[in-house]
Parts: sequence; structure tokens; C-alpha cells
Amino acid sequence: MSNFVHVKEAVLITPAEPTPVHNLQLSALDSQLFVRFTFEYLLVYKPSHGLDKFAIIENVKACLRRVLVPYYPLAGRVRARTDGLGLEVVCRAQGAVFLEALSDSTVSEFEKCPRNCAQWRKFLSFHVDDVLKGSPPLVVQLTWLSDGGATLAVGFNHSLCDGIGSGEFLNSFAELATGRRGPGQLKPKPVWSRHLLCPTVFGNAQSNTLSHPEFGSVPDLCGFASRYIQETLVPTSVTFDKRKLNELKKLAAFKSEINEFPCTSFEVLSAHVWRSWARALNLPPNQILKLVFSVNIRKRVNPSLPTGYYGNAFVLGCAQTFSRDLTERGLGYATELVKVAKERVDDEYVGEVVESVSSTRASVDSVGVMILTQWSRLGLENVDFGMGKPVQVGPVCCDKYCILLPDADQTDAVKVNVAVPTGCVDQYLHYLRSTCTS
Repeated sequence: MSNFVHVKEAVLITPAEPTPVHNLQLSALDSQLFVRFTFEYLLVYKPSHGLDKFAIIENVKACLRRVLVPYYPLAGRVRARTDGLGLEVVCRAQGAVFLEALSDSTVSEFEKCPRNCAQWRKFLSFHVDDVLKGSPPLVVQLTWLSDGGATLAVGFNHSLCDGIGSGEFLNSFAELATGRRGPGQLKPKPVWSRHLLCPTVFGNAQSNTLSHPEFGSVPDLCGFASRYIQETLVPTSVTFDKRKLNELKKLAAFKSEINEFPCTSFEVLSAHVWRSWARALNLPPNQILKLVFSVNIRKRVNPSLPTGYYGNAFVLGCAQTFSRDLTERGLGYATELVKVAKERVDDEYVGEVVESVSSTRASVDSVGVMILTQWSRLGLENVDFGMGKPVQVGPVCCDKYCILLPDADQTDAVKVNVAVPTGCVDQYLHYLRSTCTS
């Protein structure tokens, strides 16, 4: 796969109608240090007979202009507030970036893992390294492939929206492009309301580092951090269909230390991935390990956040244990840790996090940590811009962060993507695929 990509056009897309001119404050969760980056989707579309590429391009650009009217902050620019208390977005209709490109790649080449983490980088050629340096918070690149297929890559400033919000945006954008909805018919209608996740809303919530291990640091007993720098990371991808997920659930229940053990597919799969990763890395028994994962709080705070809230509405759940216990005590034990960590997230927990990130700029330490995020429930597999639904969904670049992805061919399946150090990739894949050894 040569990955030759030639950018034909790069233009600034501004809203189709006048939008409010003002500065909007971002919430405490939007302003966190670890969301100050660009997250990037790559959607792959198979060839469509008789497709008018010029018409598709013009329609996508026109509909991007239209969707940027209700989502006008995505055409603004994010910066630090002068009072030092977080971030804000300057809304002056500055615009998003749209690129059209050509590549000699084919759709089938995206069915396999990339050879290296950055192999598909050029499919989103405009990469934003620093989201606070005046860069556009939204970048879209449509690349035509040599077999008539296409890729759509989209980069979002994470300070402005989370995964759920970005999924709602992309589906609204696509519905405009295919005529399924008009500009005034978007569902859900985007809602700003960032004040709902600021410290004053939660009253006397106190930050408590001991009860929030996701923000604590642990001793590095094995050169954990340096290993991820010194060794090349290898992208991996393994799909779990409904049958395999049910096998994991049965195994977790059988090996659980409690009698009643209902668990979700997310809980058992994330536990299985975490254990497989830890076993493959062959860490010291007394190394403390964490699984840190995002928990949607839209319905977990009181009152609930309004439908259409597209800002960062998640906090981090954190399961923590010693390497020895994680690897030896079985899948049931690990799944219980994930389940308990997820169920701890309530209104009080969110208030403590909001206070922590506001007062101490708390962030996640990397030692002994696997970070996992779920893209399989964002609706990315349904984003149709007139070329059909995507046949592949994933990140532009693979990373050490684990991403759970949808499988276009199986609605109940989940694809596990993560890059692991070269020296342990074979062991990791062995443990991940061998559910009977869990």
C-alpha cells in the first residue's frame, strides 16, 4: 500500500448564514488538559456505480456550510481564557477546513490493520498539533480512491465536543447531504449549555484524589513509560462477534466471586482486553495497573443534561489492581472491577471530578495505564453522504489507547483496536483470541 495522497483543494468553509458573534465559555470538563487535542475518524466507502464525484463534493461543501449554522462554535477558534480559569471559543464564523484529495489506494487495503500507526495519516492531511494556537476545530477531508471508493476523515477539537456529540454532528451533516432532513429538522437539535458542568452547579463538591485513582500516579516498577517510547508500537485489530461476547460473559460469571453477576458486553470485553494486555506485557506482580475508560454522564447527573448536548459529557471510570491479581484471579475478578468502577459514577462523583479538574488541573498519569474509549455506540457506521454507509470505521492513526469500534458487517460485533509494543504483540493477540484461557 503506497498511500500516495494528492490534495486537490483545501478551502475554508464558513456558515451559510450569519451566526452569533461572541465568546462562549467552555465547561470545566471541556477545559481538561487531556482533551486538548484533535480526535480523528476515518470512514471508508466502497465504490458506487455512476457516482458523480463533482456533485458529491459540491453537495458536501454546501451541507457543511449549512450544518455549521446550528453548530456555529465548530467554525470558531478555541483559546485559553484571560482569567486562566479554563477555555473559551471565539465565535466569529472563522470557518472549518475542507479538503478534497486523490489516492492510489483501494477500499480493500483498509480491511487490514495498517503496517504502522501513522500509515493513514495523509488521509487527513491537515493535522492540528496544538488546538489552542488558532487552528480550526473541525477539519474534513474527502479522498477519492483508485477503485472508485472514498474515505472521509474528520478531525474534531476534543475541547469542543465528545464522541457522542461528534457522532450526532456527523449524522446531522450526512442527513442534510442526502436530503433526509432540512436545516431546521435536525434531531437532536444541538444544545450548548456548557454552564451545566461547571463547579458552581455542584455546590460543595470536594475534590478527593484518594477516591479518584484515575488522577493519581503509581510507582513505575518496570520502566513502563520508557517501554512505550523505546519499542515500536504495532497496530492490532480483533473482532468479537455476539457469540464470542456471550462466551466471555459465561466465563466471567463462572469465575466470578459473587453469585449474581449480570454484566454488559462492554464490561466483560474491556476486562478481557485489559487482562490480555497485562499478561502480554509480563509486568512485575506488584506493579499497580489501571484501566481508565470514559463514562457518559448525560443521564447520570441530576438533572440530566439536555438532549443534543454535544460538549464533553463524560468522566473517567477507573479500575485498579495489582498485576498479579489481574492476571491470576481470572476474568470474573477483572470484570467486577470494571463494573464497580462504572457504577460509582453518579452526580456526586461527577461533582468531585469537576472540582478536581477546575482547582488542581488534575489529569491522567500514563504509568501502568490502559486507556479505553468506546466508538462502537456513536452511530459512525450509519454516516451516509450519498455514497452508502461506510464499510470500515476507525481512527486515522492507531495509538496505545484502545478503541472499541463498530463492525459494518455485524451489528452486534465489536472491533478492538490498540497498538502494543513490538515485543509483546504476538502474546497479546494470543491471549485476546483465546477466551478459554481467561
